[in-house]
Amino acid sequence: MMHIKEKVMKLLFFFSALVSIAAVILICIFLLASGIPAIREIGIFKFLMGAKWKPASNLYGIFPMIIGSLYVTAGALLIGVPTGILTAVFMARFAPKHIYTPLKSAVNLMAGIPSVVYGFFGLVVLVPLIRETFGGRGMSVLTASILLGLMILPTIVSVSETSIRAVPENYYEGGLALGASHERSVFLAVLPAAKSGIFAGVVLGIGRAVGETMAVMMVAGNQAVIPGSMLSGVRTLTTNIVLEMGYSTDLHREALIGTAVVLFIFILMINLSLSMLKRRRK
Repeated sequence: MMHIKEKVMKLLFFFSALVSIAAVILICIFLLASGIPAIREIGIFKFLMGAKWKPASNLYGIFPMIIGSLYVTAGALLIGVPTGILTAVFMARFAPKHIYTPLKSAVNLMAGIPSVVYGFFGLVVLVPLIRETFGGRGMSVLTASILLGLMILPTIVSVSETSIRAVPENYYEGGLALGASHERSVFLAVLPAAKSGIFAGVVLGIGRAVGETMAVMMVAGNQAVIPGSMLSGVRTLTTNIVLEMGYSTDLHREALIGTAVVLFIFILMINLSLSMLKRRRK
């Protein structure tokens, strides 16, 4: 009887894995079949390097959105990665229990807050703050970067903390035995040993930052131009799709699906590049 149950569970797990793989393959087929013909019709160079997005004039250049996505993602990583890793180190190795418990609850709560709530917070709090502090309209690359930096914190903190706690205790004890302080043992012995898991957390954070739509749409200004500064409005690839998909038709709609293809390839290239970097470090 037990042997039959094991076989049934193996088949169930195998079927679940096949469903996941099939879903990814179907998404890829749909994007490529719908988006590549539009890119070919527009011209790949004009589509990727064109500086003007004006569907009414049959101008479909997504270069401003590519630059906008890069700016916003880079800004979010500059804010979120150091903060997230240091928070994870504090929670795993420094925080007393009476501080750790509410801090862990706060991180978990941040992970469950909907994107639109983050966007509303950015619109009501961050936009006026940036406007009064630095000038401009407030809806800018800087505002979107700060908001995304906050949004990726729970992912980076949770994964990094788990990785740090998974490091064998003898790494830390070995550092102490060699005369290192508590801080040196943590940062020079434990943290390097956990770099693989921390790296995975950063990759997940990048995926969250690149793919975020609603919150960015509410605070970025949504201007389809190359941003001149951190205080300029910006439109990302994801917000470009959401803003115009509802009323698009014919080539316009296909161009938006082509934008999704570029976004998919963009995320794939980031993941492959980080994986290669991780292997070289090993």
